[in-house]
Amino acid sequence: MNIGIYIYDQAEVLDFSGPFEVFTTASRVCPDSTPFEVFLIGETGKTVSARAGFRIHPAYGFHNHPAMDLLIVVGGYHYDEMKKPHVLDWIAEQAGRARYVASICSGAWLLAQSGVLTDQNVTTHWEDIESLQRSYPCLKVHKNQRWIDEGEYITSAGISAGIDMSLYLVGKYHSLDLARKTARQMEYEWRENRES
Repeated sequence: MNIGIYIYDQAEVLDFSGPFEVFTTASRVCPDSTPFEVFLIGETGKTVSARAGFRIHPAYGFHNHPAMDLLIVVGGYHYDEMKKPHVLDWIAEQAGRARYVASICSGAWLLAQSGVLTDQNVTTHWEDIESLQRSYPCLKVHKNQRWIDEGEYITSAGISAGIDMSLYLVGKYHSLDLARKTARQMEYEWRENRES
């Protein structure tokens, strides 16, 4: 399964590094295969300056990334991204091609603004729940949820909740046993229950 994580300037560091660690660790501890290929995608493929000046060089840009089975859109200071029609168009296009689409934290805003999320049950960072609901009144925005699975679309609450969601996705797309092995390898206390 090819997993592309979209990052941008002022993206939340754990929003992308947490899921990246989950899927790469799952592939490392999987006894019989490499179930996940995960990579970071930036708009241009050049270095991105995430929160607090954390500089990261994505493997790909919009122009050269592989096809994705799962697109993950992360949160952070997302407001500048929402003003870029070509970014929103790219998200919408890739969401139409991928089998699954996920967001972490305020990444849900980018999915809603691009028209990917329309009327689904979703969640986001606790601080943004009411604002997301006001901005996109057709969405059903839930609080006290670590993640929500709507089949094709999966959204998570803020920052560390993206790790819980990613472990859930390892369980969903491979096996619960591998998800638990991954959490143990990471020495991470996984909240298997989606409720906060």
